[in-house]
Amino acid sequence: MESHMTTNSTLFPTQIMRAELNAKLDTYLDASLARISNAPVTPRNDLEGFRTELADMQFQTPMDLETLLQWTIGHLETGAVQMTHTGYLGLFNPAPSFPAEAADRIAAALNPQICVWSHAPIAVEIEAHVITQIADRIGLPDGAGGHFTTGGSEANATAFLCALTRMNSDYAEQGARAFTGQPRIYVSKESHLAWLKIAHQNGVGRQAVRLVPTDGQGRMDAGALADYIEEDKAGGDIPVMIAATAGTTNAGMVDPLHACADIAKSHQIWYHVDAAWGGAIIASDRERPVLDGIERADSVTIDAHKWFATTMGAGMFFTAHPKVLSETFRVSTSYMPSNDADVDLYVNTMQWSRRFVGLRLFLALASAGWQGYGQHIEHGIDLIDYLNTEMVKHGWQIANASRMAVSCLIPPAHLGSVEDMAEKIVSGGTHWVSLVKYEGRSVLRACLTNGRTSKADIDGFIAQLVAP
Repeated sequence: MESHMTTNSTLFPTQIMRAELNAKLDTYLDASLARISNAPVTPRNDLEGFRTELADMQFQTPMDLETLLQWTIGHLETGAVQMTHTGYLGLFNPAPSFPAEAADRIAAALNPQICVWSHAPIAVEIEAHVITQIADRIGLPDGAGGHFTTGGSEANATAFLCALTRMNSDYAEQGARAFTGQPRIYVSKESHLAWLKIAHQNGVGRQAVRLVPTDGQGRMDAGALADYIEEDKAGGDIPVMIAATAGTTNAGMVDPLHACADIAKSHQIWYHVDAAWGGAIIASDRERPVLDGIERADSVTIDAHKWFATTMGAGMFFTAHPKVLSETFRVSTSYMPSNDADVDLYVNTMQWSRRFVGLRLFLALASAGWQGYGQHIEHGIDLIDYLNTEMVKHGWQIANASRMAVSCLIPPAHLGSVEDMAEKIVSGGTHWVSLVKYEGRSVLRACLTNGRTSKADIDGFIAQLVAP
């Protein structure tokens, strides 16, 4: 039998080899980003050719890593919608801040396992500090807690699990059977419908989700919400949670946060605010009043990988009742070094193995400060305000009255349909926007989360929109 007692130098190169490869990787990435900034924002690669190349890689013959790095960067450069492009005005996918990029490299190189405090106390405490600072900025009470997640869906699912656990002490052991009626969660029709998947995953079924009508302006109708809850209770159902949205996906609208809080309090049910995108507006002193009422929530979702401009996969969950987390995720095993609900994340969260994702927001916040982030938020809002002002001059309608950096645009009749306009913009390659429905009407949706997008970029977008 052949013995292998030497290190594979491709997988684990020497320090000198690592330094050389890192320097080359930096060069390749910088060159790629420079090319992207002057290229179409839309994919333009030969997909069939790529598939042929990929299919030939059977992993039987080792390939040169430097060549593979260039191959990968080259295909990603031409084979994706480019979020770093200043003409990307699409979904809430930002150009990542440089501190967040640097954090990913540090976390990847050192690879701390932060599920348990004893293995990585510095990393665990950095994340906890960031969560505490943001919870304070939200306005949650002293002692509020939370943690980083993979994204908004995990954070929202955590909120629903906490609500179910607090509503019925038997839920932890018996699941949905603990309830004598159908558990209910109330969200607006304009909410992010990951809620349907969450209800499915939690075993209460998709019919547990009540889609509350909106008020004609994309906000949950508080009167309809109250009526739905009364109707469900009369029918034997069990209201568990209201989830208000602070920054709807389609239009950046904010549900009536105080009214939702009042209704939740009157029925003694959990009140959650999904602020996955819009929550970053807490960084702006000027715009913070938009979220008045969020401080009354039992829990809040915010994604750092949206308007906070970190790399993808950095959600956050906050709660005014951190003890319910340890009730929800409690577990004890002989192979873990400790089981401390105060500091060990694996007994307070869905995840077990955990990446050090909080470093992204820590380095960004520590280097820019709240003032710097406030400038970033207001930069997006002010550019969208400028876009709206100019488009109205050209006879366009602005369908949404949002203070967030998103505009729902409707062209004048002589320019054709919204669908045709979306196709025109995307096929042009210099900008990317999305087509959505807002209050039943098709609109062209432009959102700004890229901190590098300038007035000149918006002027170029306007010129395309108004051209016959």
